[in-house]
Amino acid sequence: MPDASSIAEVTSIAGPLASTLWHSISDFVIILVIVLFFILFSRYVGRGQFVAVILAIYSAYALYVAFPYESYLPQAPEITAFATHLGLFLALAFMFYIILRRIVVSDFLDIGSLSLIFLSFLIAGILIALGYHVFDITNFYQFTPPIDALFAPKEYFFWWFVAPAIGLFFLAH
Repeated sequence: MPDASSIAEVTSIAGPLASTLWHSISDFVIILVIVLFFILFSRYVGRGQFVAVILAIYSAYALYVAFPYESYLPQAPEITAFATHLGLFLALAFMFYIILRRIVVSDFLDIGSLSLIFLSFLIAGILIALGYHVFDITNFYQFTPPIDALFAPKEYFFWWFVAPAIGLFFLAH
């Protein structure tokens, strides 16, 4: 029969390990949910609409960076500031999506299923990179070190930002 000290020792080892494992899995689930959302979105509304979303993200970022009234947005508490800034970005993205979906829809656009999955991963990447570098999500949510290594370095933001455009260039026919 195990004594109390051996149970405490197992608990002290297993607790942090389980917590780290759960946190890693939850980060992967966040990425997977974003990817699945865009895959289902493109399957439901079409490939042209999917391209309109990608272009709307770029357009919204351009206006968001140039937004002159940021001082009027709440800066504290951190979750309120994050939600307000994210809401502004999503409103701009939605506005551009409405405009671009009328322009981009084409019967000649062809994106294969594997290309669609790859582009969905790239869009998830740009959204997470925006979370790190524009919306400062790390103030209230800590990703695991592997995710941090992919998205936290400032030098990587540019590459995550251009990745969907490069993907569209090579994968959309």
